[in-house]
Amino acid sequence: MYETLMEAVVADENCQLALEAVVRNQGAAGIDRMTTAELEPHLQANWWILKDKLLKGSYVPTPVRRVEIPKPSGGTRMLGIPMVQDRFIQQLLLQALTPIFDPQFSAHSYGFRPGRSAQDAMRAAQKYAQEGKEWVVDIDITKFFDHVNHDILMGRIARVIRDKRVLHLIGEYLRRGAMVEGLVQASVEGTPQGGPLSPLLANIYLDDLDKELDRRGHCYSRYADDCNIYVGSQAAAERTLASLQTWIEKHLRLKVNAAKSGTGRVWERKFLGFRLDRQKRIGIAPESLERFKTKVREKWDGRRSGTSTQLRNDWNRYMRGWWGYYRLAEARRPLVALEGWIRRHIRKCFWLRWHDRRGRERNLRRLGVTGASLGVATSRRGAWGVAGQPELQWGLRNSVLRRHGFLLPSDLAAR
Repeated sequence: MYETLMEAVVADENCQLALEAVVRNQGAAGIDRMTTAELEPHLQANWWILKDKLLKGSYVPTPVRRVEIPKPSGGTRMLGIPMVQDRFIQQLLLQALTPIFDPQFSAHSYGFRPGRSAQDAMRAAQKYAQEGKEWVVDIDITKFFDHVNHDILMGRIARVIRDKRVLHLIGEYLRRGAMVEGLVQASVEGTPQGGPLSPLLANIYLDDLDKELDRRGHCYSRYADDCNIYVGSQAAAERTLASLQTWIEKHLRLKVNAAKSGTGRVWERKFLGFRLDRQKRIGIAPESLERFKTKVREKWDGRRSGTSTQLRNDWNRYMRGWWGYYRLAEARRPLVALEGWIRRHIRKCFWLRWHDRRGRERNLRRLGVTGASLGVATSRRGAWGVAGQPELQWGLRNSVLRRHGFLLPSDLAAR
């Protein structure tokens, strides 16, 4: 089966699609510091060499660049940033392997699959709750991407793929490791997050979990390593959690995080940044709203550099992206309730950027503030206090902000 897959991997059409995808996705440079803009001329000069090595099965990837990024829930996540050339080759593999493996995946798997999204996963969860399965088993696997067993993963892939060159190349990517302080640290487990191939490998690895859940007749929704199972009672939820923990540790050789996993009513557990309420409406999880509020404070910090137009454009880009994800929410009152607080942060930011009395008076006049109201320019209250005063509220009222192109939550929630 698929004994000559490498020929399809290096085919001209596949190469063109992979080049477009890598350039479109941009991303940070690897250890050689090559940028995505440099990829096409690099391939024009060197593709014949790389293609020959891939067809002979002799290509050796370069170690990734290790980067730590903060996790929303606290702590850090390790990313491995491959060189742009290796991202291109991983993209070639991804495009050749996806049509083979994706049709075999469960209908309840939504993460990193063509035509599927986190919003689809959440709608499925809502449907189960509406059907009466109000208890959820929330499974959190401890550092899943860091602890994927290479032998198990390669065994899953080899069930389908017989081309030894492809298998060898995937194995090289898994084992190559990272460059840390000038030394290569080989990898003995895990799939390096940061390359385009890693999400597909994760789905291949967890497909056996899906099949086990299907065999047991469970209703579930999985997005990568986030998996929620929906049952009809607390007793069923507790039994399911205990048995699945044992199954995962035995068959996948992964640890279930007991502190983060648990059972509860659907309105007590979050999923993919969302949470259902008691009426089974989809809402934004409180933790997600807290992260949003942190971003508001960062975006409207008066010490930020950039012009007012740049701050506004940066804010609008963030809001469009954030709402592009959370617009699924039906219970929007908590978000809209934040609007006054957000406007106050915007006013505070501009007040600080106006610097002194003369600058504040000048800008207030431009906003139409006149007469005794201009006295606010000499207020000794702190910036947050002044931002709540009527004079500044009127000067930077909703209509003024909208006229200058500022996006507010109510504008997005009304769409």
